[in-house]
Amino acid sequence: MQRRSFLARASAGAAAAAAVAAPAVVRAQAQVRWRLASSFPKSLDTIYGAAEVFSKQVSAATGGKFQISVHAAGELMPAFGVVDGIQNGTVEAAHTAPYYFFGKDPTFAMDCAIPFGFNSRQMTAWMYEGNGLKLFREFYRTFNIVNFPMGNTGAQMGGWYRKEIKSLADMKGLKMRIGGFGGKVLERIGAVPQNIPAGEIYTSLEKGTIDAAEWVGPYDDLKLGFYKVAPWYGYPGWWEGGPQLTLYVNSKAWDALPADYKGVVEAAASHAHVNMQAAYDGKNPAALKTLVAGGAKPFRMPKEVMDAAFKAAFGVYAELSAANPAWKRIYSDYINFLREQNLWFRFTESTFDSYMQSQRIP
Repeated sequence: MQRRSFLARASAGAAAAAAVAAPAVVRAQAQVRWRLASSFPKSLDTIYGAAEVFSKQVSAATGGKFQISVHAAGELMPAFGVVDGIQNGTVEAAHTAPYYFFGKDPTFAMDCAIPFGFNSRQMTAWMYEGNGLKLFREFYRTFNIVNFPMGNTGAQMGGWYRKEIKSLADMKGLKMRIGGFGGKVLERIGAVPQNIPAGEIYTSLEKGTIDAAEWVGPYDDLKLGFYKVAPWYGYPGWWEGGPQLTLYVNSKAWDALPADYKGVVEAAASHAHVNMQAAYDGKNPAALKTLVAGGAKPFRMPKEVMDAAFKAAFGVYAELSAANPAWKRIYSDYINFLREQNLWFRFTESTFDSYMQSQRIP
């Protein structure tokens, strides 16, 4: 009896020791395959490329277990069809400029850019440190979307024109391709906005279907060749002081991901977010020099145009706040954050930049 009791105790002890010594069982990572629809053509490597940067980062962080194929505008769906594609589950993810969809609800625009709004740093601050991300997560819930900031172009140029804009009168009847919400303000000062995908802008300018067009800035504009048919290059793009691109994820696809993959998606989107603006800031200066050498004629937008647009923009915002509860809820937070940011930037970024840009660097 004693021998059997001893053996039983020894066996139990050995089992316990083995349990302590054995390594924890590692759960095998799931194989996941997603498709991502971009609103941009492959030729625009900086803005389209953000989705590829994101996809590669996700794959690298998961040892290739989580693969996301990236599809240019038109491959799976039209450039402006990605929200519908996300909502109905045709694709798991999309990369786009939310203001393209202001027709569904003007509130979409604030997740990208509204005239005389945030610059890029202020937008990122509102998203990550303010209430921006939280408010838009709530807004997008009704569209079956989970959103992530994923890129910013920085302040944009003010477009290409067949003739120089010298006064507010020159805006009357001007047919201009402009993406998203800025067109609502241009209408108030007499222009006729046109919402045309990137791949169709040059042809529309060349044929005279439109009189002017804006896209992003020198690096992309050089690729698109607008200066060949509309040489006057305006600045600044007051409708896009810091336009943010966004990753949309179908809510069911998101909920199905394990927690570690959710963390990877979030981190990879942030990486692509920073990478895009770094790419634009790095490439735009040389591209601007090339454009000017090729015949582009930069001009500063007249103050009376800027002042009229500023007044019109805030008139639109007041009307939307009175009529659209979703807009009012997010805009009230947005505009309060903007006031505080402008106060701060007045003492730092603005004065430093103004001084530095007036100097000749030795």
